[in-house]
Formats: sequence, structure tokens, C-alpha cells
Amino acid sequence: MNLLLFAIAPVFIIILYIYFKDKYEKEPKRFLFYNFILGAIVSIVITTVLYYVFDIVLPILSNTSIFQQFIKAFFVVGLIEEFSKYIIVRYFAQTNKEFNEPFDGIVYAVMVSMGFAATENIFYVLEGGYQTALLRAFTAVPAHATFGILMGFYMGKAKFSKNRIGLNLFGLLAAIVFHGAYDFFLFIDFVPGIWVGAFISLFIGIVLSRKAIKRHQENSNFNT
Repeated sequence: MNLLLFAIAPVFIIILYIYFKDKYEKEPKRFLFYNFILGAIVSIVITTVLYYVFDIVLPILSNTSIFQQFIKAFFVVGLIEEFSKYIIVRYFAQTNKEFNEPFDGIVYAVMVSMGFAATENIFYVLEGGYQTALLRAFTAVPAHATFGILMGFYMGKAKFSKNRIGLNLFGLLAAIVFHGAYDFFLFIDFVPGIWVGAFISLFIGIVLSRKAIKRHQENSNFNT
């Protein structure tokens, strides 16, 4: 039970952080919960199915090929996982009447991302124990949050723009790029010291996420 709490604690800390950053018009808790659950269940199911398909179409044969690990990081893991989240934000959250200001893109994308991260983290932590829980609390879980914030920033803009398709897809692309970069440096750990690149990528993602949050706070429809 304690191990399970360790697995989900960082997820809910991030959720609370984003919830309180939504200064001017809080989202309904029930709808937030629905997005979280969809991220925790549906996006995991979509990811699992797409992984199976990609493994047939594009098998990764070598763990020591930098090129193959690049493909795996960006075009398999990054693309599949972020697309599975994007689908829920795009067709469940963004179309709802509660999505009524740009900051909501960040809120709902993070909720979906944290649902995904919670399920993923539980599996990793139950297998790896407290050391894994501690490590992922400061790496993988915040990373998923930054991917969600960057995606949500553009999807929030898209809802109120004539260029909805372009901005939505750019949000998806931003999440894929940062997710892919983070994983790529971890996948090629056979190169001495290269793992530092993952932390640099995460740091840049956090800096951009803070700017994205501030920008949408300032531009809120309810900031009067």
C-alpha cells in the first residue's frame, strides 16, 4: 500500500499545482476526473495497441544502434504515447463547453498526461520498489507533465483560433519532440555520460512550461 502511495503521490502533487495555477476560472472537478481516468485507462489501451502494431511494422532490432534508438524514441515511444493523450484532449476535452479559455488546454492536457503517468508509474514502481519511485518522482512524472503543458499550451490557443488544426498538431509535435529527446538520451545509455542529455531536455521543458503557464494566465478570458 505504501509503495502504491509513493507511485501516485508525485502525480497528484503536479495535478494540484496546475489546478491552483488556474487562477481565474476553475474547471469542474468531475470533468477533470473524467479526463484523468481517460488518460489512465483509455490512453494506456491505445498505446498498448499501437505499440503492438508498430512492433510488427517497425521492429527495433538492436539496442546498441543509435539510429534505431532514435527511431524508437521519437517515432515509436514519443509519437505513440503523446498521440494517445492528444486524441483524448482533442476529442473529449477541447470539444466540451467547459474548455472556455486558453489555460484550459494546459489543465486538461496535464490531467490526461497525469492519468497516463499514474498508470505507468504504478507498474514501474511495483516492479522496481522505493528507489524507482523516488527516481521517477523527479524525472519521468515531471517529464510527462511538461509534455502535457507544452501540448496543452498550443491546444488552448487552437480552441480560439482560426488555425485550429495547425495549432493542435503543433502542440502534438512539441510534446513528441520533447518526449522523444528525453527518451533518446536514456535509450542510448551505452554512450558514457549521454544520459545527462535527458536532464537537460527535462530542464528546458520545465522552463518552457513555466513560461507557457504564465502566458496563458496573462491572456485568460477571465483576467479582468
